Amino acid sequence: MKRLAILGSTGSIGTNTLDVVEQFGEEFEVLTLAAGQNLSVLREQITRFKPRLVSVLDQECAHALREELRGDGDPHHVEVVYGAEGLIRAATVPEVDLVVSAVVGSIGLNPLLAAIEAGKNVALANKEAMVMAGEIIVKKAQQHGVTILPIDSEHSAIFQALGSRMGGEGVKRIILTASGGPFYNLPVEAFKKVSLAEALAHPIWEMGPKISVDSATMINKGLEVIEAHWFFQVPPERIEVLIHPQGVVHSLVEYVDSSVIAQLGVPDMRIPIAYALSYPKRLDTGIPSLNLIELDHLTFAPPDHEKFPALGMAYQALETGGTLPAVLNAANEVAVEAFLKGLIGFDRITEVVAATMNGHKPTPLHGVEDALEADHWAKEKARSFTLEVS
Repeated sequence: MKRLAILGSTGSIGTNTLDVVEQFGEEFEVLTLAAGQNLSVLREQITRFKPRLVSVLDQECAHALREELRGDGDPHHVEVVYGAEGLIRAATVPEVDLVVSAVVGSIGLNPLLAAIEAGKNVALANKEAMVMAGEIIVKKAQQHGVTILPIDSEHSAIFQALGSRMGGEGVKRIILTASGGPFYNLPVEAFKKVSLAEALAHPIWEMGPKISVDSATMINKGLEVIEAHWFFQVPPERIEVLIHPQGVVHSLVEYVDSSVIAQLGVPDMRIPIAYALSYPKRLDTGIPSLNLIELDHLTFAPPDHEKFPALGMAYQALETGGTLPAVLNAANEVAVEAFLKGLIGFDRITEVVAATMNGHKPTPLHGVEDALEADHWAKEKARSFTLEVS
């Protein structure tokens, strides 16, 4: 039985992960859960999975949860911790075999590194950590003999298509597919009038609000390019993006002999989650098979870099390197949060990111402290820009 820590348990990836765990109760045991402030969902998860330890956003949330548990007689005797230290505690419980890192944002970096240093294998859905400090994460994983398994459908597809050829051996290019989000066919001049509800309405996937907005601006695909570079050790010029609105081909690998291997499947996140949890085995999830006969057509198109400049900004950050990817990520977090709160328009998100990047002088990334310092600087700078464009 594989014992799990699930960071971000109340989010989209976290809840899907727990659905897989519940389906295969003989395969997995949940030892720790970490969430933010969605205590009602977390309380239900505690009842279902009986973890030893749970972490929440802050001291106030921890007090409220302890009171709820005390009112129920705390039949599970769960330990409640909180904050950044709580996340690290949840990720490093000695008995844990696999850490599922599904928190959103830069807050996931330190617990990921702590898990690696504790010798835990990781199933990674927190792309922001890899964007901020991919070089450091990969080196630490190698030093500690840790395997990092991708959960994102695109990176899972590449992982499966590469097989044992990690490190780019014999690979001509990696092709990441993108649905194009809800606005791929919308004229750019209409972006000023985009509502929050429209930005959250992804045509293929059901995702959390931040990732949904990232998909709508296509910065999500840019972050995935950076992540793919570090995951698979392939240079940026050999990582391409194609728009594939049907969401059936999750990504492709072309080899030097011009053979192309693609991974296809119905768009259900439980498939890559189950593969990451059970690797190297595969589980019979019971998810309906992809019906190739009913597929009317599969189409591919190049991305529109003028309409969606965030993708090019991500390539720029990756090619420049150093602290610039951390700045890109941090500025985007602030801009998306401002949009979600109604402080700026949708069309202003990439403007804030671009302005923050342009105001930064990249420096080499010697350690995680450099990434965190760049993250802090960029968030302060981006907040000032959100005030200017609001």
